[in-house]
Amino acid sequence: MRTVVDLTRCQGYAQCVFLAPQMFELHGEEGLLYTTAVPEDQVERVRQAVAACPVQAILLGEEVSGGAR
Repeated sequence: MRTVVDLTRCQGYAQCVFLAPQMFELHGEEGLLYTTAVPEDQVERVRQAVAACPVQAILLGEEVSGGAR
């Protein structure tokens, strides 16, 4: 699975960082760094991060191929 974050939508609420710290990291106060390839043991955490994102900036799996560029 792959993940993509729309950084133009991301507002730095950092819910993803709290829920999946191995996949998402804040750089400075608002810069988000993330890993695109999701290991099998992190899929559930990333799904939780996707659901928790208040601005729906994270796409995972099939959603990535359908809408992200």
